[in-house]
Amino acid sequence: MTKTVPQVTFHDGNTIDQLGLGVWRVPNEQVESVVASALKAGYRHIDTAAIYGNEEGVGRAVAASGLQRSDIFITTKVWNSEQGYEKTLAAFEDSLQKLGTDYVDLYLIHWLQPLRKQYVDTWKALIELQKSGRARSIGVANFTVEALEELYEATGVRPVLNQVETHPYFPQHELREYERERGILHQSWSPLGQGGELLQDPVLLDIAKKHQASVAQVTIAWHLALGNIVIPKSVTESRIAENLASVELKLDEEDLMRIAGLDRGEAGRISADPATADFA
Repeated sequence: MTKTVPQVTFHDGNTIDQLGLGVWRVPNEQVESVVASALKAGYRHIDTAAIYGNEEGVGRAVAASGLQRSDIFITTKVWNSEQGYEKTLAAFEDSLQKLGTDYVDLYLIHWLQPLRKQYVDTWKALIELQKSGRARSIGVANFTVEALEELYEATGVRPVLNQVETHPYFPQHELREYERERGILHQSWSPLGQGGELLQDPVLLDIAKKHQASVAQVTIAWHLALGNIVIPKSVTESRIAENLASVELKLDEEDLMRIAGLDRGEAGRISADPATADFA
């Protein structure tokens, strides 16, 4: 039976499934079968990006699924080297062509790139794409509070969502509170951490045992309980289904308090800091 994934609503009125499939580092020749497995299992939210090099495979899987395009939520992102107003518009056209669709449900600026100072012009391009209807909703990834404020001050338009590294070792309390107060949804990438350390954490293992669940399921359920949108990646059919089943796992207050105690602050970060990251 297909699991019912909760939906959340953007401030622009559109909705998104709170749990989706991420396809970072899934090769283009493999991603079609991975997305096909996810759609078959019941996923309707797929997160890709131009830099992943797999938009074509995602598009093929969607086209072959037998599902209506309107039933599948597709996110893609403009890469750092393509920031700037005109380059972003061109990059968007390229992504549409590769995906084989005439619109995307969500288009994101992939990284802030603060030293290049192109993110406001890039954001203005996204606003135009939304006005055209070809990007139904627009948001950002890896943005700081200061940059989110700058976008709003420059355009009067806030992103619907900010996709950033978030997991129990790095839960992003301050950023999430800022976003909550301004109607920006929080999306977690690397929701299970990286390298497997989180999946061996004694606290999470104990909670998993209590619920007869996997640590991955407990961690995804934690994200959902916080209101985060979460996009765990897997290429294994059984784990894709296991992750989806997380929507049925309800953690209690004791579980949430114990997981809150895993916060390592800035020491928990495993990726580049958006406030200083600068790469092509």
